[in-house]
Amino acid sequence: MNSRLRNQVLAEWRGLPSAPPPPDRGRAISTALEDVMLRLGLADRLHEAQVLAVWKEIVGDFLAAHSCPAALRDRVLYVRMLQPAVHFELDRNQKKLVLQRLRERFGEKTIREVRFRVG
Repeated sequence: MNSRLRNQVLAEWRGLPSAPPPPDRGRAISTALEDVMLRLGLADRLHEAQVLAVWKEIVGDFLAAHSCPAALRDRVLYVRMLQPAVHFELDRNQKKLVLQRLRERFGEKTIREVRFRVG
């Protein structure tokens, strides 16, 4: 029997207080994953995934159903859609509002421009 285990058994038998448990070093997987992606130089991919997750909140249900963020390169978000009418609505009428909401959510250093493409 090793001495550590022997001392622990004797301490329990005598009713002595046990040593405090070691501190919890656990972290949420989302924090750890974010740190790893940043270290690997995949910050743009991380922001791209975050934009995809909140796209419906930013543009609304109808426009989100007919458009999808395709890529985030050099702080420019590229959004694809199939219908020219949706392209017109987003590009001409909603572009400033979408860009403003994206900047509020992710900051100006993440997204500087939004470009809409049909196809």
